Amino acid sequence: MSYYDPSKDRDYIPLADHALIGNLRTAALVSLDGSIESYCVPNFDSPSVFARVLDKDKGGHFSITPSIPFSVKQNYLPSSNVLQTKFMNEQGVAAVTDFLPRSTPSIPPAVSTKPLLPWLIRRVECIRGTIPLVMQCAPAFNYARDAHTTDIVPDTSIPPGPTDAGAPPPQQKVVFVSEGGFALDLRYVVESTSDAVEPPAVQLGTLDLTSKGHKGLAAYATLQLREGQAVTFVLRTPPPDEVKTTTGKRADAIPKAMRQDEEDEARTRQRDEERYRDSSGPSSREPSIERQLLGSLGVRTRAPDNPYLTAHLLHTLLLMTNKYWNDWIRHSTYTGSWKEAVHRSALALKLLIYEPTGAVVASPTFSLPEYIGGTRNWDYRASWIRDSSFTLYALIRLGFTSEANAYMEFIFERLRNKNPDGSLQIMYTIHGGKELEEVQLPHLDGHKGSKPVRIGNGAADHVQLDIYGELMDCIYLGQKFGKPLGYDDWVLVRELVDYVVANCDRPDLSIWEVRGVTKHFTYSKIMLWVAIDRGLRLADKRSLPCPNRNKWLEARDRLYEEIMHKAWNKEGRFFGQSYDETDVLDSAVLIMPLVFFMHGSDPRFVNTLRQILKTPERGGLTSNNLVYRYDTSKSDDGVGGEEGTFCLCTLWCVEALTRAGENDKTLLARAVAMFEDFLMYLNHVGLCTEEISEAGEALGNAVQGFTHVTLISAAYNLSRTIAKAR
Repeated sequence: MSYYDPSKDRDYIPLADHALIGNLRTAALVSLDGSIESYCVPNFDSPSVFARVLDKDKGGHFSITPSIPFSVKQNYLPSSNVLQTKFMNEQGVAAVTDFLPRSTPSIPPAVSTKPLLPWLIRRVECIRGTIPLVMQCAPAFNYARDAHTTDIVPDTSIPPGPTDAGAPPPQQKVVFVSEGGFALDLRYVVESTSDAVEPPAVQLGTLDLTSKGHKGLAAYATLQLREGQAVTFVLRTPPPDEVKTTTGKRADAIPKAMRQDEEDEARTRQRDEERYRDSSGPSSREPSIERQLLGSLGVRTRAPDNPYLTAHLLHTLLLMTNKYWNDWIRHSTYTGSWKEAVHRSALALKLLIYEPTGAVVASPTFSLPEYIGGTRNWDYRASWIRDSSFTLYALIRLGFTSEANAYMEFIFERLRNKNPDGSLQIMYTIHGGKELEEVQLPHLDGHKGSKPVRIGNGAADHVQLDIYGELMDCIYLGQKFGKPLGYDDWVLVRELVDYVVANCDRPDLSIWEVRGVTKHFTYSKIMLWVAIDRGLRLADKRSLPCPNRNKWLEARDRLYEEIMHKAWNKEGRFFGQSYDETDVLDSAVLIMPLVFFMHGSDPRFVNTLRQILKTPERGGLTSNNLVYRYDTSKSDDGVGGEEGTFCLCTLWCVEALTRAGENDKTLLARAVAMFEDFLMYLNHVGLCTEEISEAGEALGNAVQGFTHVTLISAAYNLSRTIAKAR
């Protein structure tokens, strides 16, 4: 349980003290003390409106916090991504429920006619005694670069009340309009959960935070809630004509991100309609939402995506959203140990999927430090082929094949538009674009002073040849459990393997995206072997035509022999990071048995594993049962600075121990101990960041998809191996 005193200046909240909510378009980071710390609108890769996690003063926030000292607990509703934060004080208890609504059925081919409402909903309810709270909504548009205006105006989205002379004045809302023409409005609904209690009064006002660097007024409200009273705040992008009518300002300019969002949504609607026509026919449609919105005279009063704001609507959205997540995770086929951690990881991974295109973001946050005060601060809000492929591998293992099919559609569209030389980029925007210009934002302080803050990613044009192995492994696994491969797509796959065969002798920058010189990285060579191997397996299992089969076979076997000779350090008896530097240890080589390059019991691999398990002082990479990527003091990666232990590598080590443990029970016991140890570093809601410091502090972007992917894989294989050993 954490304790907060609001009378003190608020500092940065530790990265571990956050949870994530989302709607498969974007996501919001919510701190333990009730603040929206990171939120990009309307998509994952859109400019932020809240980025307090990167600048505690001017980054922007949306907070609901008691004005008296309080203790706090935070949890997800069971089997859901709906978040509840509970504030506790001797005089009262309040609960805040946060979610981004979902109304579409979780499992295709079911299709709903209810529109996805791009709202951020925060319901605060007093459930014991009385408690004073303060709501602050302080957007900082376009990564805190754009000024904005703030107006408090009548809320026309609330159902009309009585018009007699004694009626209260119309309810108000706050409208924020940035200088770039982007608008948000903040609305609210009050209610009582007890007949004996009147609904609370809410008075909106403006707050001047320009002394902290804000470029426009914030909105605030002081709430004195007593048991049985509740207020729900709704932040949304209002229709342009509604903003123009209420404020008199021109807010009908459509930012580029909004136009892209509309194109993606149109693509999603078309895909859903096709699924619906192919599966169920018109008789299975649920009651039309338009019919629900008709007035007594049969005249539509509001557009389906802009309904009147009522307590009933908000309760319905909460129930539907919770049901969406419950229904989705219920389709998991996982029956092994550590089920709670596995399912929480699956729910976290689902939050990283951009539904309109099927793309998967590596992380929904950007520029969080890999070392406090360091420079390794990267933007991961793009779709890496590597990360996405591993993500789909994990979801397929749990039985979620529709996500795999959607991602395959996304990736085959990229294969149809390869680079002129036949290559793929290592990453794409979530819309399929290739431009990810890296830009620094010097006006933001960075989390706990970790600069520079970056958006975009300069690694987009890197040559990282390992991506072809991860992608081919994903395509191969998708063929076993997902949609069968058509001939035209097989031709694209053949071309991809041909490219790998033609380029497998090139050096590259590999998985860690070093920004130094290219090398013959061992990990990349292994994954190039995987790419060719999976192409051959696909051809054999599906009896697909393979004109260059002999070339593929020769290249695969030659690569294997080359790795065994050129990557092997004869003196140290371990596989090195690259052919160029076999004396540098790299935990990425732990992938070998995981992709069936060699068995985990092979003496060469076991020796490498045992070397990695040594402490850094003894030439290894393991500290406190956590694993580093490599020794940054021995390998010039062109970035500089320090970093923590890498969660991905720790979990790869668990799985490597598991594979080796099939023949050595002491290593299997070590795998269990290391995995149980790692689970202790999950935060209070079961989420994990990218890295962990020597002191146990969460580091790097949150939530990191790679971490949860490897957690699922490690649990799956460890649980299965233990069961076989009994």
